[in-house]
Amino acid sequence: MSKDLWFYSIALAVSKQSKCLSRQIGAILVRDDSVIAQGYNGPARGIPHCDTRHIIDPHLYNTNMVFSGVRCPRHDLGFNSGEGLHLCIAAHAERNCIANAARNGVCTLNTTMYLTCEVPCKDCLSEIINAGITELVVTSKDGYDSMGEFILSHSDLVVRVYGDKL
Repeated sequence: MSKDLWFYSIALAVSKQSKCLSRQIGAILVRDDSVIAQGYNGPARGIPHCDTRHIIDPHLYNTNMVFSGVRCPRHDLGFNSGEGLHLCIAAHAERNCIANAARNGVCTLNTTMYLTCEVPCKDCLSEIINAGITELVVTSKDGYDSMGEFILSHSDLVVRVYGDKL
């Protein structure tokens, strides 16, 4: 089994911990062929997950609607994937992975991040670059947003798709 396939399978297993009703994403940080941190998309520690959002006050969303707990509240409100993110209480897997490394005092400088998604959003890319991560391995080079493409074009971050470097 190639390293890429091995690390993808670990990131995929991490993604299964996400309770997000929209997308389940996993991220791992690797240094010297060892996983040093992991993260999946979800809210901060102790905050209710998406699968229990029916307990969250609908007034947070400026609506009288009661959420199903089966679909993402943003989708219940008519937003498409990637829209209405200001209403989402979760952090992306990339950010949670970096935060988990920081929480445990693990240096992220000169590491590789493996993701179970395409090129991350602009906010995650900025944090990835500032954390000193040097390489991203993704499922697709399709950009999440145009600002992310701008950030990538002006950075030294190496982005490759699983299997590009076997």
